[in-house]
Amino acid sequence: MDSRELMAALELEFGGEETHRRVVARQARDLADAGKIEADRGEPLTVEDVVRNMADAPEDKDLVERWNWWLGSLETAYGGYDRFTVRFVDDGPDVNA
Repeated sequence: MDSRELMAALELEFGGEETHRRVVARQARDLADAGKIEADRGEPLTVEDVVRNMADAPEDKDLVERWNWWLGSLETAYGGYDRFTVRFVDDGPDVNA
């Protein structure tokens, strides 16, 4: 999976902040590299799979919430996906410090 292609697709489909797209793309890349999706579903993870499944999340969810919503579904169905959820997004240095 190409992380840059995924970041572009996420921006086009869902918008959101670049830092959020970056962390979701990183988690998706880690998930693809782990081979878990392929082992559980029989096919490698693609950019199209990520976007399609995140689009199924409720409309009021932001980018990270959509990712975690999908991963929660995978966790329920197969187990072992919790480690790929996004728990914290570092937006960079605190400008108010």
